[in-house]
Amino acid sequence: MQFPRLFSSITINGMTLKNRAVMPPMGTGYGNTDSTVSDRLVAYLSRRAQGGAGLIITEVCAVDPRGKGFPNEIGIWSDAFISGLARIPDALHHFGAKVALQLHHAGRETFEDATGAIPEAPSAIPSVILGQPCESMSLERIAQIIEAFAKAAGRAKAAGFDAVELHGAHGYLLNQFLSPFSNQRDDKYGGSDENRMRFVLEIIAAVRKEVGKDFPVWIRVSADELVRGGYDLSFMQKFAPMMVAAGVDAIHCSVGIYSTPGGLSVASMDTESGFNLFRARALKDVVSVPVIGVGRINNPEVADQAIARGDADLISFGRQHLTDPDFINKAYNGDLDDIRWCTACNQGCIERLSFEMKSIACSFNPECGNEYKGQHPKVDHAKRVWVIGAGPAGLSAAMAASARGHEVEIFEKEEKPGGQLLSASRPPHKSAFRDWVTWSLRQLKKSSVPVHCQHMISKEEIKQHMPEAVILACGAYPVTPSISGLDSEIVVDARDVLTGKVNLKSPAVVLGAGYVGMETADYLLSKGIAVTVLEMQAFPPVGKLTAHGYWLHKRIKTAGGRLLFGAQVTGILTGDVRYCQENTERMESAAMIVTAMGAKSDNSLEEALKNLTIPYKIVGDAKSPRRILEAIHEGHKAGEKI
Repeated sequence: MQFPRLFSSITINGMTLKNRAVMPPMGTGYGNTDSTVSDRLVAYLSRRAQGGAGLIITEVCAVDPRGKGFPNEIGIWSDAFISGLARIPDALHHFGAKVALQLHHAGRETFEDATGAIPEAPSAIPSVILGQPCESMSLERIAQIIEAFAKAAGRAKAAGFDAVELHGAHGYLLNQFLSPFSNQRDDKYGGSDENRMRFVLEIIAAVRKEVGKDFPVWIRVSADELVRGGYDLSFMQKFAPMMVAAGVDAIHCSVGIYSTPGGLSVASMDTESGFNLFRARALKDVVSVPVIGVGRINNPEVADQAIARGDADLISFGRQHLTDPDFINKAYNGDLDDIRWCTACNQGCIERLSFEMKSIACSFNPECGNEYKGQHPKVDHAKRVWVIGAGPAGLSAAMAASARGHEVEIFEKEEKPGGQLLSASRPPHKSAFRDWVTWSLRQLKKSSVPVHCQHMISKEEIKQHMPEAVILACGAYPVTPSISGLDSEIVVDARDVLTGKVNLKSPAVVLGAGYVGMETADYLLSKGIAVTVLEMQAFPPVGKLTAHGYWLHKRIKTAGGRLLFGAQVTGILTGDVRYCQENTERMESAAMIVTAMGAKSDNSLEEALKNLTIPYKIVGDAKSPRRILEAIHEGHKAGEKI
């Protein structure tokens, strides 16, 4: 056994888990609009249980309609929900997993469209992120919510769940009462530490009384809010033993709230794996109950070592369960090379849910959330399918088409497959993007799909061989506006810089502050190159609300990089970049000028395919330059539908 500690059993108040791998709560948006459990949610959770985790904790489940964080959050505020919720443990128990329901009230971290009323909170202080007006809860309302948590726990037990988790983290209602950042009451629920602890302790006691002494109950906490005016780790070390005394059987140790800079509650690729384990250890040092560690952990080796050191008793693998639902079984069997690793890009999961108000997906796993649709059957007649382009869209399309039984070949004009991911994986903290390319090539090799590199397909070759279907995944090529001097020998493309095709020189001026420009600047600064970024827009195209955007801005600033906005480049002359900013002509000297000013789709073969009446699909950047999520998902869909 490669990971003996991770795959050892553990018992929490009579509930024995087959291993110490936990799938923590992650909001999906898969519930029905009436807050009942959907077929989609059951299928999604069942697929994760099938993958081998010992414990699965559902996403947030509202104890009161006014506590919903998003419109289709599942609910448990009446007995009418019990039969629907029972579908979850019924399905997951079939795979040997234990399942807990997470009980939740969003407090001020929600909006009126979700709750049907103005959000409620300890104090009438709007959410820093959402800015929604909210009202202070009366003593009568506090008592009602305490009872709501207790009754919800009783319903969860009646529905067949093995345990409940109280959501006391990430800036939601329980967390709000604990924190001077959000609680400015002057009654028995505010003011001193003891008063701010009262609400949570009363909920724990009420839940314990409702479910009895032998039903596992625990709480998820943010061990440190990491915001000015919030509580810190020393507060939670003081509070943790009090929660145990009140009746919790374990503590799930998260970190941060939604106002925390850098989005550490759902940490991005910019954060080290296991960065939060020292806080779990700090809580473990003061309590006798099991502690669950969490914080950008996707590697079973990191988890096993953490348990061995005594940092935590169980380990939560969150987004890794989205990317590869089978990774626990693969780790158990020693098939590490077959694991599709989560990159913590956040595009499909938390950012899609929070910023786009859509149900979650996974950039690298197109099947996530679509399990209820079932697998596409094998085809009756295998077609000869050409995939032109071996970037993320092309590789994804080839895997999907091959899985259906087609005879697939991939053609790539460059020396290596990977497309834009070859350059995208080079900036700091982004090497994991290359892991997906490696994983994809392994899958294609297993399926005997050839990848022909340095092979540019021509119209004549298509006409000569007449494939039965074609997927155009040719990507996009860099474009630049008409600027005098842009053809100078010191002007290079960002992708060539990142892939090592040019010699780096300092100082450098990067034209464009989108993700390509910002990440190229980050890369150059890490190599000791002085960098100035010029962006024609008045505001940063890459904002600081996303975790990756925040860390990009922070690293560039810390390393001495300069970001100049509202800078319209007018020309380049003998190493000087001339630009206009605030109606003033300015100049920046450079030994190297890097263009990162957009791209244009390459779909030059489309006309030939039309003329030859060969069925085709255009996917990824060849359709329109966008994110990796769209590229992989479009490729997969095209491959499935041939």
